[in-house]
Amino acid sequence: MLTVLAGLLALAATPVAAPAAASDAGYYDAARGLSGARLKGALHDIISTGTTALSYRKVWDALKVTDEDPSNPANVILVYSGTSRSKARNGGGRGDWNREHVWPQSHGPFDTRDTPGTDLHHLRPEDVTINSGRGNKDFDNGGAPVARAPGNRSDADSWEPRDAVKGDVARMVFYMAVRYEGESRLPDLELDDATTHGGTPLLGRRPVLLAWHDRDPVDAFERRRNEIIFERYQHNRNPFIDHPEWVDEVFG
Repeated sequence: MLTVLAGLLALAATPVAAPAAASDAGYYDAARGLSGARLKGALHDIISTGTTALSYRKVWDALKVTDEDPSNPANVILVYSGTSRSKARNGGGRGDWNREHVWPQSHGPFDTRDTPGTDLHHLRPEDVTINSGRGNKDFDNGGAPVARAPGNRSDADSWEPRDAVKGDVARMVFYMAVRYEGESRLPDLELDDATTHGGTPLLGRRPVLLAWHDRDPVDAFERRRNEIIFERYQHNRNPFIDHPEWVDEVFG
């Protein structure tokens, strides 16, 4: 009896992968049962096939759908500050929101004519001033509090987002490091454990991003966003939202 009870308790403590989305059926078949470099390669092929690239201008309209405030359809949620702001306030002026590249363009480099520069899986709305403050900094813990963005911290070479989106940020970065592997004259984006590599295809810090992924699990906002990007815009998915357990297999 004690042996059976111990077995049941061990089973209950075993992590269970998040259920796949309805539109995920069959999408990852080529990756099943793989791990490490083989899994990363299979995922790269899957999320790079049959995709549609947006123009940078069309990204404005797409973000108004992907990042819509669930409580106010006239607004979007800004990624770092968490503020709800009018969709009509997109632009470059004070009080406007613009297009934050979670993987900075200089960490490639790439520009907004390239597919990485218009990839919705790492583009999010953010206040113009806060976006400028983040700049091309790597991700890490620590720093001084960021004005007008409660919960965010920053220092000379790193940015720490608020707790509610730490995992979101990590999974966007993981996606980019799998999606872009140096093909078609695009950069080979990779993670590292440093905060001083602006101007190269590296972004840090990997151990911190892994910890953020564990601390902030996938939520409904991320799942909805992933579905919209797949169904309406790019026709590819972020595998680390659908299968969070693959993060450790690829990057752990």
